[in-house]
Amino acid sequence: MATPTTLPLCEKITRKNTAQRAIDVIILFLLLSLLVYRFLLLKDHGLTWLLAFLCESWFTFTWVLVVSNKWNPVEYKTYPDNLLPRVTEFPSVDMFVTTADSVLEPPIITINTVLSLLAVDYPAHKLACYVSDDGCSPLTFYSLVEASKFAKLWVPFCKKHNIQIRAPFKYFSNESLSLTNSSWEFQQEWKSIKVEYEQLCHKIENTSQNSRPCDFTGEFSEFSNVERNNHPTIIKIISENKDGLSDGLPHLVYVSREKRHKHPHHYKAGAMNVLARVSGLMSNAPYMLNVDCDMFVNNPKVVLHAMCLLLGSKSEKESAYVQFPQKFYDGLKDDPYGNQLVVLFEYMTHGTSGIQGPLYSGTGCFHRRKIIYGISSDIVESINGKLDEDKVLKFGSSKELIKSAVNTLKGKRDPPNHLGDSIEGAHQVASCDYEYNTSWGTKVSWRYGSTTEDVLTGLTIHKRGWKSVYCTPNPPAFLGCAPSGGPAAMTQQKRWATGLLEILLSKNCPIFATMFQKLRFRQCLTYLWLFSWGIRSIPELCYAILPAYCIITNSIFLPKVEEPAFYVLVALFVIYSLYTLSEYLRTGQSIRAWWNNQRMARITTMTSWFFGLLSVMLKLLGISETVFEVTKKDQSSDSTNDDDAGRFTFDESPIFVPGTTILLLHLIALVVSLWKLMQRPTHDVHGSGLGEVLCSVWLVLCFWPFLKGLFGKGKHGIPISTIGKSAALALLFMHFCRRITMG
Repeated sequence: MATPTTLPLCEKITRKNTAQRAIDVIILFLLLSLLVYRFLLLKDHGLTWLLAFLCESWFTFTWVLVVSNKWNPVEYKTYPDNLLPRVTEFPSVDMFVTTADSVLEPPIITINTVLSLLAVDYPAHKLACYVSDDGCSPLTFYSLVEASKFAKLWVPFCKKHNIQIRAPFKYFSNESLSLTNSSWEFQQEWKSIKVEYEQLCHKIENTSQNSRPCDFTGEFSEFSNVERNNHPTIIKIISENKDGLSDGLPHLVYVSREKRHKHPHHYKAGAMNVLARVSGLMSNAPYMLNVDCDMFVNNPKVVLHAMCLLLGSKSEKESAYVQFPQKFYDGLKDDPYGNQLVVLFEYMTHGTSGIQGPLYSGTGCFHRRKIIYGISSDIVESINGKLDEDKVLKFGSSKELIKSAVNTLKGKRDPPNHLGDSIEGAHQVASCDYEYNTSWGTKVSWRYGSTTEDVLTGLTIHKRGWKSVYCTPNPPAFLGCAPSGGPAAMTQQKRWATGLLEILLSKNCPIFATMFQKLRFRQCLTYLWLFSWGIRSIPELCYAILPAYCIITNSIFLPKVEEPAFYVLVALFVIYSLYTLSEYLRTGQSIRAWWNNQRMARITTMTSWFFGLLSVMLKLLGISETVFEVTKKDQSSDSTNDDDAGRFTFDESPIFVPGTTILLLHLIALVVSLWKLMQRPTHDVHGSGLGEVLCSVWLVLCFWPFLKGLFGKGKHGIPISTIGKSAALALLFMHFCRRITMG
């Protein structure tokens, strides 16, 4: 019988995937066979054959990266009930919430996330919640103050009745489920809490409608005459657990770092570094959780699950951070925008877990503070006594911060007795010029240099020899909201592609990390698969144009029907389609969801990722800088009942021009093909064939939302300006094809 000290906290389980490996190898064999066929016949064909060979070479390379990543999937099972017998005292955790725009990220969303964090199943005196407001919004601060008052009712209610969903907006959205088989006493308390929450929502809503959200007096006086990008540091201790009560409320601190026009603020990475410094002075917990403002806690035992992996690993080197999957609430049915990422997290991330661990996705992640501070895996093992403060990485001029950093690296905590004791030092480390001549953003904490600072920070941790862990408890640990419109989804994908390519083309390239540091080779391949999203737009666009070009110029880029190689292509298409379909069905997705993701993969690659590539090229040429674009958050839970939900929406952004142009080209190509069929004898075997026509039909189906957009109105219609630009590009392409045929 197991004793309390031998009870496992976590278990590593290797998934069986023999059938998946076999199909992966078959697809790879077919791709290589096609490449060999292309190569052997290069001399007998023209430019189109060469372009097809180059594109298919890239597709094969990409598939090799995918196969490597998914080869040996691993999952971890946690046992939070075993923590209490094993751990005499729970470690402290600092929780970070980041918001940047009170319009795109309404405060009601942020406070629900904060309330869910304050109510987690963990000793309250071991928790501190820090909210970073990069918009310096008095409305956000007001909302947090009011939410802290409501938390005095909400947190005890949740813990008393063991409520599972601790974001009030989500909990109260299903009255029948909450009150089923409940006592009269519970129903009365439930109704009372709901009334309080509704009053909180009305207060925030009414305040947001005013031109002046509040009277700039008292605690709000510091918000008077501030500009969003030009204001001093504002740090407010909203609530403090002064008596250290385990059943009280965690600390809640508002932080708006100083911003000045001539000082770079480094977007979210800069905000995270300020939170790391401020919390280092105030509470200095050895572990840090960061979540986006829309990712509320869906599993109240999330901190316990994370501790099972952080405390239960054989050595700290095995678990630098614990990443939870991004899952979404009230997602549109059948994932019309292909951004719910269910299959990606299920197969690709579990595959990465079998190598060096999951990539850091920027939210829902528990970090060891000492790792974020830049310590490498081999140094951790050697810290056993004195650590000279002069040898600590450059943490800046704050002696208090240096002292707290030294304590962190030694495994000590030693925070001040009260948060207010550190308020002056916190203002210093949150100033916009504090990081000058320091290692913040370069060797310490979240890294600068990319709009995807999360992935860059995770790569930095991995290349120092650390591993990470992927935790998938049931129910899911966090739930957030996915972009619910075409422009928002495209903007998000463009930002990802831009930031990832920035890393690939910098000194942080994973190839260098494998050659000269401790990043494993297969982990490097995983990063290459991700970082090459922007580059993939070129071969995809080229391959998408080839069918239209061949039909219009009466040439070929695919084998004829009577050639055996044609059936290699057919087999490749059918096997890959059935294989990906099975992945969606096994994760509980519908056939429609599979198709939506297939077409959105084509749309996203040729639009968002292409513009991400252009952004990086313009940056490298010194023409413009990349910009961090905040994605609009929407909390409404009734979108799934809206008749227009899931219909693609457009705006006048140039990001929709490539997709509209591709659609117009293939509509023209199909008309030309039909005209040829009527004019040409059936026995004519010269020119484009069935393969090119089928490709054009398939691409029109992929861009079906754009086809509907040509005739749609309002936000569901493609703007006339976009159609005009795309038509001009299509006509220019037609002129080019005509010159080719006449030349």
